[in-house]
Amino acid sequence: MKLLLFDIDGTILLSGGAAIRAVNSAFKKIYSVQNAMDGIRADGKTDPIILKEMFNKSLRRDFLAEEPNRVFKEYVIYLREEMVSSQGFRIMPGIPELIDVLSKRKDLALGIATGNIQEGAWIKLERAGLNFYFKFGGFGSDSENREQLIRIAIERGKSLANHNREFENIFVIGDTPFDIIHGRAAGATPVAVATGSYSVNDLEKYNPDHLFESFSDFMTVLKIF
Repeated sequence: MKLLLFDIDGTILLSGGAAIRAVNSAFKKIYSVQNAMDGIRADGKTDPIILKEMFNKSLRRDFLAEEPNRVFKEYVIYLREEMVSSQGFRIMPGIPELIDVLSKRKDLALGIATGNIQEGAWIKLERAGLNFYFKFGGFGSDSENREQLIRIAIERGKSLANHNREFENIFVIGDTPFDIIHGRAAGATPVAVATGSYSVNDLEKYNPDHLFESFSDFMTVLKIF
């Protein structure tokens, strides 16, 4: 059996800035800081690392042990609201067709490997109508380290599929250099797609095993799995 782990933002969908607006609202409510995400690049980072950068930038300190849970609790409330009304939300080309076909194959297991905290990830996938395709994953709420959350996703995949031996192949599918670097470090085959903020030229510098401009031609993408 093969395991396919999909990133979310820039790979499956774009939230249209919903996540940024939501975390800004949460930070403002708790710490009275406006636009705390300004100047922070989120691509490929886990939510805890992004939050740490927000604290360092806006409050000139690291967060205390209990603070991430407090911020993320408010964040998911705002995220639900923002995802419903986000005008810029869109699903990446070819993704619905690709995932639907893959889900019908008996030799594959589909999972998520994302820097989003788990509840945030499911909110985004639900808005896209794709949440029911995925039963497990590794999330930013599991670890701030992307390699580690990928490894967690792999172990959950084994458990859910009652797959006690190693997967024949593991693919990490994402749109940033972080997906390539940490996917490979976790023993997976990196599949890169330039539908996020990194171009094909940007991504090819990291030597992914497979690289696509988009998944529009999903039939061609299917051939690598």
